[in-house]
Amino acid sequence: MTKGIFITATGTDVGKTFVSALLVKKMKDLGLNCGYYKPVLSGAEWLYGELVPGDCAHVKHVANLDGHPKDYLSYMFEHALSPHLAAKIENTQIKLDKIQKDFGNIKKKYDYIVVEGAGGIVCPMDLDGDTPFLIKDIIKGLKLDTIIVAPAELGSINSAVLTVEYAKNNGINVKGIILNKFNPDNIMQQDNKKQIEKLTGIPIIAEVKNGDKELFTDEKLLAARFKEI
Repeated sequence: MTKGIFITATGTDVGKTFVSALLVKKMKDLGLNCGYYKPVLSGAEWLYGELVPGDCAHVKHVANLDGHPKDYLSYMFEHALSPHLAAKIENTQIKLDKIQKDFGNIKKKYDYIVVEGAGGIVCPMDLDGDTPFLIKDIIKGLKLDTIIVAPAELGSINSAVLTVEYAKNNGINVKGIILNKFNPDNIMQQDNKKQIEKLTGIPIIAEVKNGDKELFTDEKLLAARFKEI
């Protein structure tokens, strides 16, 4: 059985892709067959006459994955907007059943798989129906636990606690928090780490500094954070 983990965040541009790439690379460096999947991407860019999903391209490059960046996602939008709005502008409807089907096919290739979300945990996929379709519904639909990426900067205590509480209230198991852009010499960021762990009861499993090329975490516990699916 494949084991997976979902990478979400406290907001947009917090560093999910950067962390996901390092996580996949770390798993592969440990000799594990680890892959990557991103259900929805907004803000794809034109490169040499082709629309390219930049997040997938980055993870593919850093983790040395095979194939084309498009092989690792279900929905790609050119507009750098919330997925629900980008989809509407580009005449597409994001559907959970397609994501589940694509994920089922991709995960067959791997023993472990990192799934990266879009935006934060409440990022909307479709708001036109009677029930909002959000990132949290993808997490639950894929039956995954999650790791939350949070910035180490001012305000991270509030955003991290709110994200953890929202996840818990929606039946999502949080397996850890990763602080991004962490400065170990900054007393505020050191305190942020301490208080986030205290207030959420969730461990900070890694601190990622600007420019890091490796994920420094407990190797013995890393694979255990992935859930069998």
